[in-house]
Amino acid sequence: MPLSDQGWLTAMDVSIIVCTYNRAESLRDTLSALHAQKTSPSRELEVVVVDNNSKDQTRAVVEEMQRVWPQLRYEFQGEQGLSHARNHGIAVAHGNTLLFTDDDVLPEPDWVEVTLAGLEKYRADSCGGYIAPIWEVPPPSWLTERFYGFLAIRTDRSDDYVITSPSQAPFGANMAFRREVFQKVGGFDTSRGRKGKVLASGEDGELFERILSAGLKAVFLGQSRVHHKVESFRLTKRYFRRWRFQSSRNIAQNKKMVGERRLLNIPLYVFPQFLRAVARMLWGHVSQPRDEAFNREMVVCHFLGLMQGLYRSRLS
Repeated sequence: MPLSDQGWLTAMDVSIIVCTYNRAESLRDTLSALHAQKTSPSRELEVVVVDNNSKDQTRAVVEEMQRVWPQLRYEFQGEQGLSHARNHGIAVAHGNTLLFTDDDVLPEPDWVEVTLAGLEKYRADSCGGYIAPIWEVPPPSWLTERFYGFLAIRTDRSDDYVITSPSQAPFGANMAFRREVFQKVGGFDTSRGRKGKVLASGEDGELFERILSAGLKAVFLGQSRVHHKVESFRLTKRYFRRWRFQSSRNIAQNKKMVGERRLLNIPLYVFPQFLRAVARMLWGHVSQPRDEAFNREMVVCHFLGLMQGLYRSRLS
């Protein structure tokens, strides 16, 4: 869908929310990049760091930077989970526009101004942007762009466009909202999203599903850019299998599935689908390129997580 080119927003207060968990040194880099933002002299801006039970030097890193940066705030959220931390940030932030990034991300120097200008230009209620990788080591040959979403990388398009489906939902490393969005649709679903070391997801897509259902406008801004660190341990098949399994398990525990005929709370139609996925995986390993073969393996991991999630929720 083409975008209109009409301005409507005036200067506004901005809160940048960074939720963090046990990444003190990486957080230092993120805060340094935010401190280097080139913003309008009249821009009232704050950065809110929400510490979600870190056991490292996170608080000390923030307090050290606060000595030269009074716009930096420290908040603690003891309820474990990224969605809990984000909702806490929303509740304590002062800005009329809320920008989100992560503790392993380096926004480009014009990130704030480009994002705000895009919201104004397209009269949007929310937006997301481009997320480029910073590889700690070169990615293996099987890790093609089809898997970038699992790493919260978004480089498939660099133009601006209207978001029309939850499948196009921005990633938390680069997204922004007018405050009124949360007043209309609520915050992040705390039953979804990463909790400590459990690799779950789905909270961003679920929020944008509510945003679109409410008739609010979301856009992708190709020039709103950040750079996301990708550690070497995340470039392994083991990590991807774990991510897919735990994310699908989390979704199954929180989303109803159709089907009255069940075994162990798993709809019967899931079992033949799972067996077909296994057969496709086995055939793929002898007949398909490495990325397609592993993609089929990921589908099997999805079914395994789905079934465990449904089994776990059988009593609720």
